[in-house]
Amino acid sequence: ADCIFCTKPQEQRDRENFILRRGHHGFIMLNAYPYNNGHLLIVPYAHVPTLEQLDEATAAELMLLTQRGISALRRAMSPEGFNVGANVGKAAGAGIADHVHIHVVPRWTGDTNFMPVVGSVRLIPELLECTYDKLIAAGIAQP
Repeated sequence: ADCIFCTKPQEQRDRENFILRRGHHGFIMLNAYPYNNGHLLIVPYAHVPTLEQLDEATAAELMLLTQRGISALRRAMSPEGFNVGANVGKAAGAGIADHVHIHVVPRWTGDTNFMPVVGSVRLIPELLECTYDKLIAAGIAQP
């Protein structure tokens, strides 16, 4: 099975793949299965399973991309807080365990702590395309 974090950036179809910003060592994309509106993934280009396998330049850039994502989410969606972290390994809940990535999840008081699941469909009221456009308008891709 191909790794989506490796194949999506190669396709050069950033809007369709919800890639919001590219750096030298990693990129920001919307999570296609968000816990909340605006759920970002900060992903290195390097296909490694753990954070400590990233080189220093990549690790540093991922934190800068995380900051950039948070700033754009603040401007676009006015969240009251954020969950930021990585699920490293299957035991920790990683959906794609072979390619480490950082989650940035905007939070609001009363957002029911990662949205209820009803009939196996997550309740996400905002379309990904709409969220993508809001974040682009908020300058997430600007230098």
